[in-house]
Amino acid sequence: MSTESTQARSREDRGLRLVAVLLGLTVVSGLIDAVSYLGLEHVFTANMTGNVVVLGFAAAGAPGFSVAHTLTSLGSFVAGAAAGGRVAVRLGGGSRRTWARLTLAAEAVLVGACAVVAFAAPDATATVYTLIAVTAFAMGLRNATVRKLGIPDLTTTVLTMTLTGLASDSRAGGGPGTRSPRRTASVVAMVAGAVLGAWLVLHHGLAIPLLVAAAMVGVLAVVASGRE
Repeated sequence: MSTESTQARSREDRGLRLVAVLLGLTVVSGLIDAVSYLGLEHVFTANMTGNVVVLGFAAAGAPGFSVAHTLTSLGSFVAGAAAGGRVAVRLGGGSRRTWARLTLAAEAVLVGACAVVAFAAPDATATVYTLIAVTAFAMGLRNATVRKLGIPDLTTTVLTMTLTGLASDSRAGGGPGTRSPRRTASVVAMVAGAVLGAWLVLHHGLAIPLLVAAAMVGVLAVVASGRE
């Protein structure tokens, strides 16, 4: 291996492993969905599986759900995922460290902007749509990036397949159980984020949990490495 290749690999390895970074982002997802579901009239902006179900509830006329809010979230998430795909095409062939850091920095800025809006105009109708659209776009951007990075068992936003794998591949399910710690950590991270987010929303409104989420992602953007 050449000296130049060794130096490039050394730069990639500097910082926090991507597994730990994605677990941190899973905590943030719990925060974001607590903000959106509890504070933005029962819509998800990180968990699109739940959002599709919510859309069905809203379309059927179930009280407390909004078709307009849900469609805003779904459309913005898809737009963010498309943008994430474009970023992956542009940066995916180079440094994973740079790619991850730039994408996380963009997410931190977007969520931080939402916190500013929530502080400035907490009761405005436009604020609800702004927070839904921008946080959903940020989550779509992140999800596309995480998918392209290809770290097993860490999607950061949904846990259905994680729980399925945890049970079916466990020793109780006849499997080796080799990925159980990672999968368990992902579930714990999501629950922790949801608990923290719900407490902050119930006691401090929407701006504080959004600010906490932005700060967490900002720190992860600074410390992320390119290694799994």
